[in-house]
Amino acid sequence: MLNRAQIRAARSWLDISQDELGQWSGVAKRTIIRIEQGASSGQERTLRDLQRAFEDRGIEFLFENGRGIGIKARTTLEAKPAVSVEN
Repeated sequence: MLNRAQIRAARSWLDISQDELGQWSGVAKRTIIRIEQGASSGQERTLRDLQRAFEDRGIEFLFENGRGIGIKARTTLEAKPAVSVEN
Protein backbone atom coordinates (compact mmCIF):
# COMPACT_ATOMS: atom_id res chain seq x y z
CA MET A 1 0.00 0.00 0.00
CA LEU A 2 1.09 3.56 -0.72
CA ASN A 3 2.98 5.18 2.16
CA ARG A 4 3.78 8.72 3.29
CA ALA A 5 7.33 8.68 1.96
CA GLN A 6 6.08 7.74 -1.50
CA ILE A 7 3.49 10.52 -1.38
CA ARG A 8 6.10 13.11 -0.40
CA ALA A 9 8.53 11.83 -3.03
CA ALA A 10 5.90 11.86 -5.79
CA ARG A 11 4.78 15.36 -4.84
CA SER A 12 8.38 16.55 -4.84
CA TRP A 13 9.09 14.84 -8.17
CA LEU A 14 6.16 16.66 -9.78
CA ASP A 15 6.96 19.87 -7.88
CA ILE A 16 3.39 20.30 -6.68
CA SER A 17 1.91 21.62 -3.46
CA GLN A 18 -0.41 19.82 -1.07
CA ASP A 19 -3.15 22.14 -2.35
CA GLU A 20 -2.57 21.01 -5.94
CA LEU A 21 -2.53 17.36 -4.94
CA GLY A 22 -5.78 17.89 -3.08
CA GLN A 23 -7.39 19.42 -6.15
CA TRP A 24 -6.17 16.60 -8.41
CA SER A 25 -7.19 13.80 -6.05
CA GLY A 26 -10.23 15.17 -4.27
CA VAL A 27 -8.49 14.54 -0.93
CA ALA A 28 -8.56 17.35 1.64
CA LYS A 29 -5.27 19.19 2.13
CA ARG A 30 -5.47 18.56 5.89
CA THR A 31 -5.70 14.82 5.24
CA ILE A 32 -2.65 14.97 2.98
CA ILE A 33 -0.72 16.87 5.66
CA ARG A 34 -1.69 14.32 8.33
CA ILE A 35 -0.60 11.41 6.13
CA GLU A 36 2.71 13.06 5.18
CA GLN A 37 3.44 13.88 8.84
CA GLY A 38 2.65 10.33 9.94
CA ALA A 39 -0.31 11.39 12.09
CA SER A 40 -2.53 9.13 9.96
CA SER A 41 -1.77 6.23 7.66
CA GLY A 42 -4.79 7.13 5.52
CA GLN A 43 -7.89 5.17 4.66
CA GLU A 44 -7.67 2.72 1.77
CA ARG A 45 -9.93 4.86 -0.46
CA THR A 46 -7.89 8.00 0.30
CA LEU A 47 -4.62 6.28 -0.61
CA ARG A 48 -6.20 4.88 -3.77
CA ASP A 49 -7.38 8.39 -4.80
CA LEU A 50 -3.91 9.83 -4.18
CA GLN A 51 -2.23 7.02 -6.09
CA ARG A 52 -4.58 7.44 -9.04
CA ALA A 53 -3.92 11.21 -9.16
CA PHE A 54 -0.16 10.60 -9.30
CA GLU A 55 -0.42 7.76 -11.81
CA ASP A 56 -2.52 9.97 -14.09
CA ARG A 57 0.46 12.34 -14.14
CA GLY A 58 3.09 9.72 -14.92
CA ILE A 59 4.24 8.47 -11.51
CA GLU A 60 4.57 4.74 -10.88
CA PHE A 61 4.84 3.33 -7.38
CA LEU A 62 7.24 0.52 -6.56
CA PHE A 63 6.22 -2.20 -4.11
CA GLU A 64 7.95 -5.23 -2.67
CA ASN A 65 5.93 -7.80 -0.71
CA GLY A 66 3.06 -5.30 -0.52
CA ARG A 67 5.29 -2.60 0.99
CA GLY A 68 5.93 0.70 -0.79
CA ILE A 69 9.65 1.01 -1.57
CA GLY A 70 9.91 3.85 -4.09
CA ILE A 71 8.60 5.73 -7.10
CA LYS A 72 9.58 6.26 -10.72
CA ALA A 73 8.34 8.14 -13.74
CA ARG A 74 6.71 6.22 -16.56
CA THR A 75 9.18 5.47 -19.33
CA THR A 76 7.66 8.09 -21.65
CA LEU A 77 8.15 10.78 -19.00
CA GLU A 78 11.28 9.45 -17.35
CA ALA A 79 13.83 12.18 -16.76
CA LYS A 80 15.15 11.08 -13.37
CA PRO A 81 16.17 7.67 -12.00
CA ALA A 82 13.87 5.82 -9.59
CA VAL A 83 13.89 7.22 -6.07
CA SER A 84 14.02 4.94 -3.05
CA VAL A 85 11.83 6.13 -0.20
CA GLU A 86 12.52 3.64 2.58
CA ASN A 87 10.84 4.67 5.83
